[in-house]
Amino acid sequence: MSEKYKFRDPDGMYFVTMTITGWVDIFTKSTYCDIFIDSLKYCQNNKGLVVHAWVIMSNHVHLIISKNGNLLLSAILRDLKRFTSVEIIKTVKSGNESRKKWMLEIFAKKAAKLKRVNKYKVWKDGNHPIEIYSNTVIDQKLDYLHNNPVKAGIVYKPEEYVYSSAVDYAGGKGLIDVVLIE
Repeated sequence: MSEKYKFRDPDGMYFVTMTITGWVDIFTKSTYCDIFIDSLKYCQNNKGLVVHAWVIMSNHVHLIISKNGNLLLSAILRDLKRFTSVEIIKTVKSGNESRKKWMLEIFAKKAAKLKRVNKYKVWKDGNHPIEIYSNTVIDQKLDYLHNNPVKAGIVYKPEEYVYSSAVDYAGGKGLIDVVLIE
């Protein structure tokens, strides 16, 4: 594992990226976005996760996070990924997913390469944490995160995208409680 990307300061604020295995565009359906959002809320309410900014894209998630409590950020994200993996696979199998076979094959192929994964691997390993250590980095990461849907051609303005904290930063109220960075 790279020494460059680690949670070095346990009380620090970090920009993280969580990516779906095989870049499968699972978050094009609100059902899967809702699983992630509900899990994020659970981690906020029960594990001490503090969310400062977030965006869910089709096949990855960006977060600016910190913690309030004893659990390490790496442990919180590990649990978040583990739970959402199980729920996503359950939903793919039981729901009306037109790409069920294709998705499960990709997740199964990735899991087959690893001894520690049972049947399906939904998330890529790692979170690529980048510590937020200055106002310049904060501005850069907030701009990048909130403009991701604009650059992808999904919306014209960041605050129009439902699965993002951009609306919170524009003075509205989004789907997740965020602690704004001022």
